[in-house]
Amino acid sequence: MIYLDNAATTKPCEKCVRAVNEAMSESFGNASSLHNLGTSSMQIMARAKKTLLAAVTGGKSPFDGNVLFTSGATESNNTALLGSMSRFRPNTLKIVSTAIEHPSVSKVLTRFEEDEFEVLRLAPKNYEDFTGALIDAVDENTALLSAMAVNNETGFQIDVPRLYREVKRKNPKTIVHIDAVQGFLKVPLDGDLISISGHKIHSTKGIGALFIRKGENILPLLSGGGQQNNLRSGTEPVELIAGLEAAVKAYHGDREKFSELKKCLLEELSKLSDIGINSDDDCIPNIVNFSVRGVRSEIMLHSLEERGIFVSSGSACSRGKKSGVLDALGVSDKDADCAIRVSFSAENTPDDVRALCEGISKTIERVRR
Repeated sequence: MIYLDNAATTKPCEKCVRAVNEAMSESFGNASSLHNLGTSSMQIMARAKKTLLAAVTGGKSPFDGNVLFTSGATESNNTALLGSMSRFRPNTLKIVSTAIEHPSVSKVLTRFEEDEFEVLRLAPKNYEDFTGALIDAVDENTALLSAMAVNNETGFQIDVPRLYREVKRKNPKTIVHIDAVQGFLKVPLDGDLISISGHKIHSTKGIGALFIRKGENILPLLSGGGQQNNLRSGTEPVELIAGLEAAVKAYHGDREKFSELKKCLLEELSKLSDIGINSDDDCIPNIVNFSVRGVRSEIMLHSLEERGIFVSSGSACSRGKKSGVLDALGVSDKDADCAIRVSFSAENTPDDVRALCEGISKTIERVRR
């Protein structure tokens, strides 16, 4: 099996699995309990928070704030947006975002529009300097800016540190939310609210986090026992939190290696006819989107699957639906209809890439003739 769909989900690493199993068998107490098992669980959470606060800044000083453990990216994004905007009145303030957001952001923005907030969604294809365009869109009435650090379909990235710095300089009251699901541990990050997901970095599904900068106040989505400082009621999944910390510590995705794999892929694709590359130099190297013209995405995907090669036709959340993201990035409808997304992990090799391109070549021969 050759797995090249790591932007959809990653295989849990051995250290993550071991940490989950150890916590399940040895530290299974409720973190709210006052006995030793409860204290042990609380200590696991405290250690994990310390690790995550250090990791999200990319090696600089730890993030100045708190970690809210969630069930994953969707909950983190919803909590960030709904929790921060619930105190504002419609018709008075503006929200700035992009046209390439994940549905867990874009659909919340639609709810805001229905509530008569002004929502501005910028498309990268319309701007040479997209980060600058987002900054320019912020004014004295902007309550929130929400943008993904790295797009999940093409790897397109924004300059998050510059974005945060310049937005705060322009309007210190604007809340900056960063969807860092694809960017965590891969690109520099900053923000008032930062969302991550465990299963994108070789942890388990069902665990994520929202980083909340000191001084930011959000309202909870859930009411109940008041766990996690009353921001997310419900017994904490200590086992999954232990696995998330282990995965963060073990992560060894290397940009240089990803760049070599991308270079190899582009070289092999250049030997084939009528290929369009949808991931340019503005994209991180572990995600490569390209179009095999004349072969619909679904046909190519299943043809490769028959050879034991797993890729994607786009976001795993879209389930084959037409991608508005590719349009917003300037990809034609015709090319979008035959787009393939390849996403690498540290375990992938140049041999995997060559096997992929051989499979693509064989499919082309069969379909185009």
